[in-house]
Amino acid sequence: MIAEDAVIKPRQKPVTIKADRVEGIYEQEMEAIGNAQLCYGENTLTADRMKYFPSTNEAEVTGNIRLDRKNDFIQGNYLKLNLDTEVGFLTDPRYTMKKGDGRGTGEKLLFEGKNQYRLTEGSYTTCPVGDEDWFILADDLKINSEKEVGVARNVSVRFKGVPILYTPWLDFSYSGRRKTGFLAPIVGHTARSGADLAIPFYLNIAPNIDATIAARVMSQRGFMVNNELRYIGDNVRGQFLADVLPRDIDSHETRYGVSFQHAQYLGHGWRGQLDYNRVSDNRFLRDLSNNLSQTSRTNLLQQAGMFYHGALGHDGSLSFSAIAQRFQTLQDPFASQNFDLLTISPYKRLPQVTMNAIKRNIGGLDFAMNASWSNFAHATRIDGKRLTMFPTVSLPFRNSYGFLTPKFGLHYTNYALSSAVGNAGSNPDRLIPIVSLDSGVIFDRNMSIRGNNYIQTLEPRAFYVYVPFENQSFLPNFDSAESDFSFAQMLTENRFSGSDRINDANQITLALTSRLIEPETGIERLRVAVGQQFRFRDRRVILDSSQVTSRKADFIAALSGRLTREISTDLNIQLDQSKLRTEKFRGGISYQPELGKVINLGYRYTRDVREQIDIPINQLNTAIKQVDTSIQWPFFSNWHTVARVNYSLRDDRLLAGLAGFEYISCCYKFRVVVQKLTTATTNTTTAVFVQLELNGLMDIGSNPLRILEQSIPGYASIY
Repeated sequence: MIAEDAVIKPRQKPVTIKADRVEGIYEQEMEAIGNAQLCYGENTLTADRMKYFPSTNEAEVTGNIRLDRKNDFIQGNYLKLNLDTEVGFLTDPRYTMKKGDGRGTGEKLLFEGKNQYRLTEGSYTTCPVGDEDWFILADDLKINSEKEVGVARNVSVRFKGVPILYTPWLDFSYSGRRKTGFLAPIVGHTARSGADLAIPFYLNIAPNIDATIAARVMSQRGFMVNNELRYIGDNVRGQFLADVLPRDIDSHETRYGVSFQHAQYLGHGWRGQLDYNRVSDNRFLRDLSNNLSQTSRTNLLQQAGMFYHGALGHDGSLSFSAIAQRFQTLQDPFASQNFDLLTISPYKRLPQVTMNAIKRNIGGLDFAMNASWSNFAHATRIDGKRLTMFPTVSLPFRNSYGFLTPKFGLHYTNYALSSAVGNAGSNPDRLIPIVSLDSGVIFDRNMSIRGNNYIQTLEPRAFYVYVPFENQSFLPNFDSAESDFSFAQMLTENRFSGSDRINDANQITLALTSRLIEPETGIERLRVAVGQQFRFRDRRVILDSSQVTSRKADFIAALSGRLTREISTDLNIQLDQSKLRTEKFRGGISYQPELGKVINLGYRYTRDVREQIDIPINQLNTAIKQVDTSIQWPFFSNWHTVARVNYSLRDDRLLAGLAGFEYISCCYKFRVVVQKLTTATTNTTTAVFVQLELNGLMDIGSNPLRILEQSIPGYASIY
């Protein structure tokens, strides 16, 4: 029988055969010769020649075989396959995944049912055809196309033809789907832990829960177990970390670190939060953390809280919080040699309850109430309870081009202390009126720059504050600190944070801001601002702090935004006009012509505050003169250099340094990064990160991406 095509209807699903010539014996055997094609279900099989046996629903195929299935393409030279059970074999196989860019070859392919097959002497890679930069070679490689995973036994990972890793067993997800199994080893080196090797095991517990357990070995510290559990739901999310070193080779002690964050929405505006962090000793993060950004942490938060936010009538809001808070304070290891390096732990709040309420437009007036009750405890300092209430009333006038807001408030504070403070006893209180007047006008116009249309604004603003002087030197200081001079601070009523100090003020601030805005997108391209503060009397309420600029620094100017598509800047300068000198300067400029190319230049200067607040000359120098530069830039095809230098000109020493390179190809990335960080006054830590990222398979080595993103503004991983 000779025909162009034939349709056979077996027991399960129809089979269609097409070819240049079809011949055979009815219901026994059919042979397709020349450009043969067999279709069954979602699968299409093409070859030079094929035989089909209707009674058993089997096919025998030879010559230029190509099997096109839902999840993959498979090619070979000789195929025998049962179309019902999808059991059979293929010689000289070549396969390509439709998800994940995976492909490979083998000595023989064994079909083991729907969407499952096994290769002997099989290989796998995500590199394009003709590029064998890396591949795995396994005695036995099983592919499950339905679960999109591969399982290999007796595996060697070969990079540039050189075996770099052997494992008796490896399973991987070739489509990026989460799955339980061993991850690639993490290799690194730090000056304090020595050579560092971790073998992580990933647990896909549920769609919203996973965990990673890693066995970590450090040449200078010993064996450590790292644990991480993550979970997320519609109303809950959290993370639990626990690192345990049973016996430190150096100290012969058990060391550990624990971190637990949990947040949950309880409904009707209520939410709960827990943030608990603790380590076994002061040096744990410096010695054992593989994230250098953690090594400079001083106060580890331990807090539980309940929070509420909701509406208060038609035009108002109400928020409430109740927290219990304390910190574990980590001391500089060299603090015992220098008292100035000792860090005093913050007060515990056991508990603190706050309430903020706003009710607008009651007869044209806006009313607000901020209240709190706190129980402060400290091991070495005076402690006690504090009640604050700050009711305010304002009369806002607003229209499309400006606003005027007079405001009046009374700040009341009452203490119940553990011991008397001077002549005030153990129950001092304070009542201070606060008056302010805020006003501003907005002008705008359309303009064009080099053919680009913008809206330019001109926004003058005047802010007046009056607070009478109240002697507060006899009051304890549980949580107040002086805010540094800035645009945000100069337009507030109180320059102190917390509630233990209320500034005295009789001053007016004049500010002028101009912005360039794209009318189509609303994006702010450029902002220029200047501000001047005029004080009609000297300040008398003072908290000495080495972190703030001169009390006479009363002028500030800022420039931020994109000067061109490639160049952006952020400049701030603060001046003491009485002496015509700069008190603080922070400037940075960034050049980023495209993704993967960025150069950042920055300079930071703060005048020595010893001469500003009469600190004795033998105290630490608090002046700041630092340069901070960083770069990510290609220097050859596929090669990128990364570097950062944060240098103190005052101390003539490196505060933070980073150098390395990346090689990025179509199917792998190789990174080498060395970082040096000053973690204490006389202490530094050096870490080496080496990572080989095999696309679609594994990452071998320690990942420096987080370090690069934190150190180099604008850094981008190129794919």
